[in-house]
Amino acid sequence: MQRIGMVANLEKPRVRETALEIIDYLERRQVQVLISHRKAAALGCPAKGVAEDAVITAQVLLALGGDGTLLRAARLVAPTGTPILGINLGHLGFLTEIELAELYPALDKLLAGAYRVEERMMLQGAVQRAEQVLSCTALNDIVITKGAFSRMLRLEVYIDTAYLDTYPADGLIVSSPTGSTAYSLSAGGPLVSPQLQVMILTPICPHTLYARPLVVPGEQTIKVCVHAPGAEVMLTVDGQQGLHLRDGDVIKVTRAGTPTRLIRLQNNTFFSLVREKLKEGGSRQDDENPAPAVNPEADSRHAHSHPGSAG
Repeated sequence: MQRIGMVANLEKPRVRETALEIIDYLERRQVQVLISHRKAAALGCPAKGVAEDAVITAQVLLALGGDGTLLRAARLVAPTGTPILGINLGHLGFLTEIELAELYPALDKLLAGAYRVEERMMLQGAVQRAEQVLSCTALNDIVITKGAFSRMLRLEVYIDTAYLDTYPADGLIVSSPTGSTAYSLSAGGPLVSPQLQVMILTPICPHTLYARPLVVPGEQTIKVCVHAPGAEVMLTVDGQQGLHLRDGDVIKVTRAGTPTRLIRLQNNTFFSLVREKLKEGGSRQDDENPAPAVNPEADSRHAHSHPGSAG
């Protein structure tokens, strides 16, 4: 492996230090690390920066941070299908593969090719208006929701050309199987194995007793017509990108043409991950101070400089 890209959330604890250590670790193994000009400047090594378009040409992309960082990475490499290895320096880490303490053995496995690639379905969304069509791609979900002081919305929903219902609700979540453990779960949606090619339609606080989440085949199209005159309505993509919607807008969501490809180094299953992560519930005491990665080269250098150290 000759070229590895990197995206990093430098606002999280230890990410800046870890990113610099990874760059040094990989360059010592004759691996070129591709990082954007902006991130390279923020890390204090502007000479290492490349254009963002070049970052996604890497053979593998490292995502340093939490699930949010990996979601951004997934949208970034959606056109190329570059495999992503998520390194968790955040909270629960449903999508990220390794914890910080496992970093260097994991990098060695990566360089040796001892990994598998797991494909995750993505969503393709489009907002249709009389004068324009706006498009987006999401790994987790595409959400229509009302503003803080808006009245409830009326959302007219079709599956392909078949009318489903008009929901009086605070909003509507269209989720992928990967996103079934995110906002959709909080709104009462089902857990769905990421091996399935389906979309989950979950109303947010529906003002009807019969409204329930619905699972739809991925090859179909969910169409939502927004009826909200004078109301503030937002479309959010993976909880990270936003667009103000207008009364009469039509949102179409279907399966994207290319999946996200996640690198897996461990033998964890989706079901063991759900059991472990949901039990943790975001209450880990070490979230803000993750255990440091053990760099064998750094340890070696440290031991030589302190000959009296144990071991």
